[in-house]
Amino acid sequence: MKNVAELEEFMTTPSDRLIKDLQSLDGDIMILGVGGKMGPTLAKLTKRAVDHAKLKKRVIGVSRFSSGTLDKELKDFGIETVAADLLDENSLQSLPNIKNIIYMAGNKFGTVGNEHYTWAMNTYLPGRIAEKFSDSRIVAFSTGNVYPLTRVVSNNSSEEKEVNPIGEYAQSCLGRERILTYFSRKNSTPMLLFRLNYAIDLRYGVLLEIARQVAEEELIDLTMGNVNVIWQGDANEFAIRSLLHCQSPPKILNITGPETLSVRWLAEQFGKRFGKKPQFINEEDDLALLNNASRAHQLFGYPKVSVQHMIQMISEWVMNDGVTHNKPTHFQEREGVF
Repeated sequence: MKNVAELEEFMTTPSDRLIKDLQSLDGDIMILGVGGKMGPTLAKLTKRAVDHAKLKKRVIGVSRFSSGTLDKELKDFGIETVAADLLDENSLQSLPNIKNIIYMAGNKFGTVGNEHYTWAMNTYLPGRIAEKFSDSRIVAFSTGNVYPLTRVVSNNSSEEKEVNPIGEYAQSCLGRERILTYFSRKNSTPMLLFRLNYAIDLRYGVLLEIARQVAEEELIDLTMGNVNVIWQGDANEFAIRSLLHCQSPPKILNITGPETLSVRWLAEQFGKRFGKKPQFINEEDDLALLNNASRAHQLFGYPKVSVQHMIQMISEWVMNDGVTHNKPTHFQEREGVF
């Protein structure tokens, strides 16, 4: 993988399974919050799958588009765009009523000191979205942070596990889920709550952070000693295909890869490729933030991009000084402070 163009070509190539599912889905697709880290490639994957399936569906991306070139980039790709501040009632009500909604908008980083905004974005706004699109299907992005830390030896954070979010960001995300569930029951709106843990891109993510720490010979804190990850292209595909599994009350799906990965092992894998010995501090705690996604794998199959493939691609990206977003995940955070 030599550049962003090759990366996005790989990440947005639709699978036969995705194309087949879209052929079974009625209505156009609108992505709310398309300007985030995952939104642009999700929109492009959706558009490419629609085109491969020779369907007439519109693919629409909604964001503030307040800076940068994303608006033009998406339009050039054949994706319709709408500039809107979702917290502004007039902007929200002006959006077209589309049958299929992928709801990605939210706030995480910068919560400390700005808690009111995080709660507005993550808990108040979902209610407004649910009322506006009460006749739609809604796949709403959530997070595995709604679960408490769990014992590594059990990794029992399946969808049946009792939620117990740590910190205001995670609490507001549970608020999002509760508000959406209320309106799903009230209006019989089919929904799916998409509890994602750690999508991986070559430009950001848990694996890139560990790789760069190894390459730059920084100390790696092992306290949060285990993680789950999934290739962003696979997470995007699962999100689109989830539109066929919305129900009322909402279906809940954990989304991540099948492995519980050791941070120590990941660092050692990068160390072999870089010819460097990782430097560690602290020891692995018995508890970690983990997410059991076996139910999603039953529905969608295993992710097509393996952990070893991700490690290899990221190693080459780092060694070739590939562009990065410089947006840390803070996956090591154990107190919910973001």
